[in-house]
Amino acid sequence: MTALGYALIIVALLVGAAGGFLLARGSGRYGRATPAGPTVAELLQRQVHTSANGVVLLNRFGDVVLHNPRAVELGLIRDHQADPRARKAAEQALTSGEPVPVDLSPLTRTALRGRGPAAVLGEVRPLGDGFTVVDAADESDSVRLEATRRDFVANVSHELKTPVGALALLAEAVLDAADDPEEVRRFSTKILHESTRLGTLVSELIALSRLQGADPLPELTTVDVDAVVEEALGRCRLAAESAGIEIAVDEPSGYLLDGDRTLLVTALSNLIDNAVSYSPPGSPVSISRRLSGDFVEIAVTDRGIGIPPEYHERVFERFFRVDPARSRATGGTGLGLAIVKHVAANHGGEVRLWSRPGTGSTFTLRVPRHGVGKTDGQPAGEPDRAALPTRSTTESADGVTTVETGGVR
Repeated sequence: MTALGYALIIVALLVGAAGGFLLARGSGRYGRATPAGPTVAELLQRQVHTSANGVVLLNRFGDVVLHNPRAVELGLIRDHQADPRARKAAEQALTSGEPVPVDLSPLTRTALRGRGPAAVLGEVRPLGDGFTVVDAADESDSVRLEATRRDFVANVSHELKTPVGALALLAEAVLDAADDPEEVRRFSTKILHESTRLGTLVSELIALSRLQGADPLPELTTVDVDAVVEEALGRCRLAAESAGIEIAVDEPSGYLLDGDRTLLVTALSNLIDNAVSYSPPGSPVSISRRLSGDFVEIAVTDRGIGIPPEYHERVFERFFRVDPARSRATGGTGLGLAIVKHVAANHGGEVRLWSRPGTGSTFTLRVPRHGVGKTDGQPAGEPDRAALPTRSTTESADGVTTVETGGVR
């Protein structure tokens, strides 16, 4: 055999050996078991475990076969037992072969998620072979929203009925006193008062409806805070003078913010009018401005009757009045502070309340500032009340409550 033949044989053997080695290596690599993915059953179990609804699987005897953490949070499971109402609904579902709706509220939530849900509504469905599944959700928000809607309709109906009824009675009185000019004049004055009140109520209802349905203001203009204070003060000056109340205003600040001037004037006017309405004759009211971080704060402080702590959150609700008789006597609609809250929220701000019965109140409108300005060192917490004359009442940290109402309930 020639040298060339031997060379070809050697090359063939080398190629074959290399190919065999690579083939064996590849076979070993693919021959090893690769990690398997989750099974369908495991994926379903994960879905149940992470579900926002409470899920409980029961057997024909009402025993719990499995449940997810949410079921415990909603109170569907107590001491490893399903809620009796769920078990009863499961029996009905097994008998009828059809889903059975079930009301499982009110139940106590055991997880650290705040107060328990107001409404837990669900359905029990038969799965066959004696098994049923309870699927329930926290419907508290929907129930509260519906309750709020009903209350709002009832309140609006009542508030509109009062001045309309008064106008009807006064009109009859005018007709009966047609021959007495003095009586006609007296009743006409009352008619004017009631019609003004009715017009104010309708206007504020429209304004509040627009604010609640609006997104944060899309087009902002640069607003002079001092101009807002001056215009709001002008709206309330006559009422303050009639009540013998002196309104003290701090020095112009030069602060600017981005927003809707008309809405801001309305909000501040409501705060000033509220302070005047709930202050005794001759008492002072002050308006102050300052920068606090990225916010401009406009505070309205009075030495009025104050607000009990249990009402600090509720005063911003529509139609809520701490003293209904006094509010109606002063022409209040019960919507002023709700409008303030929504104006602040639509500007990306908030309204804060500090109050103590017998001492007075401070409402602070906080709105993001425009540009950069100087800041003072006023700490957060109790508002600056130095602008008002001191009283003998001792004010301590006890009982002081600050309520932040940014955003829509």
